[in-house]
Amino acid sequence: MSGGRITGFDLARAFSIFGMIIVNFKISMLADKGGPDWLITFAGLFEGRASAVFVVLAGIGFSIMTRKARQGNRSEMQKSRNLVWKRSIYLLLLGFILLFLGWSADILHYYALFLFLASFLIRASNKMVLSIAAVIVLASQFFLLNFDYTIGWNASFHTYTDFWTIKGFMRHLWFNGYHPALPWFSFFLVGMWMGRMDMADHHARRKWLTTSLIIAIGLEIISVIAIKIGSIYLGGEAAVYLFQTKPMPPNIWYMATATSTAIAFILLSVYVAEMRGARRFVSLFIQTGQMALTQYVLHVIVGLGFLEAIGILENQSLPFAVLYSTFYFAAAIFFSHIWSLKFDRGPLEALMRKL
Repeated sequence: MSGGRITGFDLARAFSIFGMIIVNFKISMLADKGGPDWLITFAGLFEGRASAVFVVLAGIGFSIMTRKARQGNRSEMQKSRNLVWKRSIYLLLLGFILLFLGWSADILHYYALFLFLASFLIRASNKMVLSIAAVIVLASQFFLLNFDYTIGWNASFHTYTDFWTIKGFMRHLWFNGYHPALPWFSFFLVGMWMGRMDMADHHARRKWLTTSLIIAIGLEIISVIAIKIGSIYLGGEAAVYLFQTKPMPPNIWYMATATSTAIAFILLSVYVAEMRGARRFVSLFIQTGQMALTQYVLHVIVGLGFLEAIGILENQSLPFAVLYSTFYFAAAIFFSHIWSLKFDRGPLEALMRKL
């Protein structure tokens, strides 16, 4: 911890940004394939996992931010709710700026929706929060089984053809976008639950770390077996649709494995940040995690914008995409360190608080 702040969350946030950079750069460069098998496997590990960690961390931050409101009077809760609404509007505007710039995979406008929805659950019990998360996941599975998940997407799943219509935008937001509220809001709710945990309780941390690792590994193994058996009886395409652990479509297997992975990764980050011998090494990453909003926006505008400006954004190889992502993340760490020498918060974080 640092001044009451759990720096392990910032460490997890930094690495989730790194994972999102790899995934987003790879997709934008159309570099999904090509390259050695180990690199394909490595890059694939971050798909739907890094962004899930990011959303869980958002839920954790929400619980920490509204802690006083949960324990205070009605006036305190309304004050906190108003603050959440203002932040939601701010993130919505940032998200739409990225959307207008052509970044269709934006997560900020989803983040804004999650904040708004969560503002009505500030005083909900842990049992209620987790129950709503479970209902959301089950409801999303019903929609996946009863409606066409591919509607709105082109054949390559890179372009959403009717995004800028009311019907298309709402479908993309709630059902089949990159991070649809059904079921992605459940990640946020799990984060809300984690944000209420006593991180000083090492016994509880070990229990949840062990449990989440066992569930994540076990479900990945079961998924592989289920796809093989399901291919025989249902056909390969149906089996993959139902049992894969990739984020699109976000079926129940993906939601369970991504949730378990996110919990395990965040708790491991807390442990690493507490290690005395690692403090000097991780401090740079922690500074980057504290500027996650700024770094997310910059990786689109600067990271991808630079490649587009020099005309080499598309049709790159996977090795180039991963290498560029790594160099860009190193530059982001350097920028975060230099900025933090003079300022307490990142530029977009400071602007949000000022507004």
